[in-house]
Amino acid sequence: MTRTIKFIAAATAILALALLFSAWQIKRFAATPLSIHQERIYTLPAGTGRVALEAQLESQQIIPHSIWFGGLLKLEPELARFKAGTYRLETGMTVRDLLELLSSGKEAQFPVRFIEGSRLQEWLAQLRTAPYLRHTLKDDSFDTLAAALKLDRARLEGWFWPDTYLYTANTTDVALLQRAHERMEQQIHNAWQHKDANLPYKSENDLVTMASIIEKETGVSEERSKVASVFINRLRIGMRLQTDPTVIYGMGNAWNGTLTHKDLETPTDYNTYIISGLPPGPIAMPGKASLEAAAHPVKSNYLYFVADGKGGHTFTTNLASHNRAVQAYRLAMKEKNEK
Repeated sequence: MTRTIKFIAAATAILALALLFSAWQIKRFAATPLSIHQERIYTLPAGTGRVALEAQLESQQIIPHSIWFGGLLKLEPELARFKAGTYRLETGMTVRDLLELLSSGKEAQFPVRFIEGSRLQEWLAQLRTAPYLRHTLKDDSFDTLAAALKLDRARLEGWFWPDTYLYTANTTDVALLQRAHERMEQQIHNAWQHKDANLPYKSENDLVTMASIIEKETGVSEERSKVASVFINRLRIGMRLQTDPTVIYGMGNAWNGTLTHKDLETPTDYNTYIISGLPPGPIAMPGKASLEAAAHPVKSNYLYFVADGKGGHTFTTNLASHNRAVQAYRLAMKEKNEK
């Protein structure tokens, strides 16, 4: 009997030591750094079980081979509640960090930046190269996009909010554009509701069109409301806007980087050297500052502006002063090129 008791006691002690050793090894494995030397994007497919997860992580050389992986999931079952998705793995992460991330469901987010003053066609091309985005648009035509978003074709150019958008893998191109459109609609409605009285706009689209022209004409914040005043003053007296960016937009793919006198004389729906009033729609995506300038132009008598050669513009009230400003600009450019 005594021997039996001693044997049981010894076996129990050995088992306890074995369990302690296993627990220590499991904890040690959990604290092991991942086998990656730079940031990695890892996708866990839906329906992946514990055994398949271990095999996948090992085959992709994310974790070292170990007999303790299954033990870790049994010892800490909360780590076994991993969710399918695409995750961002960073250097310095441990095996436990990885499993906690997979269990959290906090998928990697990818940025796409839409810049003020760019065109919708540029945005669509950019989306084609965005990583992990699911492409559902069959092509980049405005008709295809209008149908996908259930929008009037006239509510496309200029009607998407420029910003940096974060998305998770398998987000659709349409969903991302829907977010940008909804945000822009909110900004436009707000600007329209709070705009100055008696501005020569017939619709929200006129406001956006003006904002888009301002966006293309200047990147200097303090100039935007002055630029707006020039075009507002011209609209009020029936003077053509004569703004180069509208001509360029109307040229479409024919634009080669140089604007000629022939281009200014060639009729298009957007050539404001030929048409009166605003063009039929926006020519780019305006930002908040340009929308504000279009809604609240400074009160002035300015009818002209020209680049000053220093990054800004010279504003004038009459043709004679404008011509002098043009000559000053040409002289400044000549001196700059001779240096």
